[in-house]
Amino acid sequence: MTSGTDKRGFATRPADPDNWIKIGDAASPRRDAADVYSARLTVDITPALRGRIKIAAFQRGVTVADMLRDLFAREFPPADGGTP
Repeated sequence: MTSGTDKRGFATRPADPDNWIKIGDAASPRRDAADVYSARLTVDITPALRGRIKIAAFQRGVTVADMLRDLFAREFPPADGGTP
C-alpha cells in the first residue's frame, strides 16, 4: 500500500469560514446592467461573419458579448430614456 499524499492544495478549508462566506457576497468588479438583467439572444449568422465579429472584438480588446451589447445599445436606444 502506498502512503496517502496531502491533496489540500486544491480544496483547503478556509481559516475563517465566516469571512470566506462573506467574500462571495462582495460585488464583482464588473457589475453593470448586463450582468444583473440579461436575456439570451440567438442570431443565425454565417461562419465568415462570426469570424469577422470575433476578430473585431479581439482587435478592440473586448469580448464579443460586450461589443455586441454596445452595438445594440447604440443602435436601439430607449425611446423614453428608460428601460423598455
